[in-house]
Amino acid sequence: MAGETVLVVGGAGYIGSHTCLDLANKGYRPVVFDNFSNGHREFVKWGPAEEGDIRDRARLDEVLAKHKPSAILHFAALIEVGESVKDPVSFYENNVIGTLTLLSAAQAAGVNAFVFSSTCATYGLPQSVPLDETHRQVPINPYGRTKYIVEQALADYDQYKSLRSVVLRYFNAAGADFEGRIGEWHQPETHAIPLAIDAALGRRQGFKVFGSDYETRDGTCVRDYIHVLDLADAHVRAVEYLLKGGDSVALNLGTGTGTTVKELLGAIEDVSNRPFPVEYIGRREGDSHTLVANNDKARDVLGWVPQYDLSEIIRSAWNWHAKSNQH
Repeated sequence: MAGETVLVVGGAGYIGSHTCLDLANKGYRPVVFDNFSNGHREFVKWGPAEEGDIRDRARLDEVLAKHKPSAILHFAALIEVGESVKDPVSFYENNVIGTLTLLSAAQAAGVNAFVFSSTCATYGLPQSVPLDETHRQVPINPYGRTKYIVEQALADYDQYKSLRSVVLRYFNAAGADFEGRIGEWHQPETHAIPLAIDAALGRRQGFKVFGSDYETRDGTCVRDYIHVLDLADAHVRAVEYLLKGGDSVALNLGTGTGTTVKELLGAIEDVSNRPFPVEYIGRREGDSHTLVANNDKARDVLGWVPQYDLSEIIRSAWNWHAKSNQH
């Protein structure tokens, strides 16, 4: 498969850029397609960039004709749950209409290998833990619903249009490139690890914990943190799987290990050696107390096994945030 071109839509973003790094390391030619509304031009380091929006069919056709990719990796989405509640229209326009436009362009260009960045938010409130791929999908916010709609569309494209896809449902992406070349950089930042690291670095007043009375081992929410480089590896494996003729499939990407918020904050304090203020406030509406993946299917289908543990996630994130000046 070495030398194949892969179009990485949203490749200037957090997970997309790390996947470009992994693609390049494994001999692929990643081409980034991004409108740079949330992605960063500085993160395009391993292949050419094409500026454009997934809702712009003419621009998509132009780029696909120019680069003739063998597969498409699709990361270009609005992702903030809170924003999806405030402005659902933007989420439907980008995440649903944009993806359908991209799929139509892919079909016209003869690309029938498509890897989709989805989320455990499609499951909604967990009925059982750990969650496997057979868990019912009842998303509880517009963000999760837009991803679920695309998953349903991809199943129809597979059945009726012969476009094969791998749907990857992330749990909590975290960490950074160990060399500190790229990392997590959202504006505004809402993810726990970078927020807590910024508190340890004195860039913010402290860290707020939403809820301390859940039925968990210390009362705080439990999450499954997965290193972004492990996610990147899964995406490249998914491309290889499809290019070898693999059937459409949906897979969870998580470690299978849950970490409470208190445990996470303790680990960050251990790595940074910098205590920081923590404030415990009320529960946040819509939060599940426990979200942990069953990742057996990803191992069986892709041969994928996460390589990095929580301490490595935090060390790589600390290295990135401590040295970067994007704050």
